[in-house]
Amino acid sequence: MEFGIYTFVENTEHPQLDERRTPSERVEHLLEEIELADKTGLDVFAIGEHHREEYVSSAPPVLLAAAASVTRQIKLSSAVTVLGSEDPVRVFQQFSTLDLISKGRAEIIAGRGSFIESFPLFGYELSNYEELFEEKLKLLLQLREEEVVNWKGEHRPAIENRGVYPRPYQKKIPVWRAVGGTPVSAYRAGLLGIPMAIAIIGGEPAQFKPMVEYLRRGASEAGHKFPGVSINSHGFIADTREEAIDTAFPAFKITMDKIGRERGWPPLTKSQFEASCTLRGANAVGTPDDIIEKILYQHKIFGHKRFLLQMSVGSVPQDKLLRSIELFATKVAPAVREELGVQAETEL
Repeated sequence: MEFGIYTFVENTEHPQLDERRTPSERVEHLLEEIELADKTGLDVFAIGEHHREEYVSSAPPVLLAAAASVTRQIKLSSAVTVLGSEDPVRVFQQFSTLDLISKGRAEIIAGRGSFIESFPLFGYELSNYEELFEEKLKLLLQLREEEVVNWKGEHRPAIENRGVYPRPYQKKIPVWRAVGGTPVSAYRAGLLGIPMAIAIIGGEPAQFKPMVEYLRRGASEAGHKFPGVSINSHGFIADTREEAIDTAFPAFKITMDKIGRERGWPPLTKSQFEASCTLRGANAVGTPDDIIEKILYQHKIFGHKRFLLQMSVGSVPQDKLLRSIELFATKVAPAVREELGVQAETEL
């Protein structure tokens, strides 16, 4: 199994912080996080695209290119690229360039996005939300296959016999499809033969099990091998469960209450948060042993090949965030890999 971190490069208040960081300081801290993730042996670091004041991540390919200069082996991905409001040609060119800089470590996780700011910002109609994504995803995948492209769609000017450059270092840049809880999205990922990243940020993970079957069905019907699944969750790790919750909850509450005011959700309580951090809850918050148990429990449900953790749902103190990354890489990942290896040998 691969292990990694994703972030939106949050920059919000926290009661354990003296003051809110400047955007420049937040980027400096981001590179520190990525460098540590690389040195401690994590497999993936991903940055999500957002166009809101509280996130310093409107240009993930630029941040990932900076990360490539301070890392040697970790895969560098988006999480997600909001493809419906992007130009797939530019996305392909940006990530191909990142792939050249990093010598083959670029990835794209494409999704529809959980916020809508990018659509009016770049002049797209929300009424075309679904159509834009599906059309542009197919174009992005075509760009991986063909150096000289002929393409025509409904929401972008046609491309007539044009070369698209640069070509990436890898033969093909990996493209994942991010999904929430929509079965048709999982099925379409299977039809396209691309892996699926399930964002589990609420409810019980077991509720998402049918998504894997929809992915499998789509892949089978289109004649593809099963492309695989990533589980992407919110979480935080500390030496004690109390410290993990006391650090993560204030940041989580600030973020979720702001979104809640926009979407009509009630304020988050600590008891609700703690319930979400139990074995069957959505959040992976606790000690290394807690997280090991949770990942193994979820693996029995999904059989996933990748697990990504968002440790900064809102800002947390940098020293504690770095400690969380360290524990994830040196305690959680090795233990889960060892246990899954034992299970695999037992099944032979």
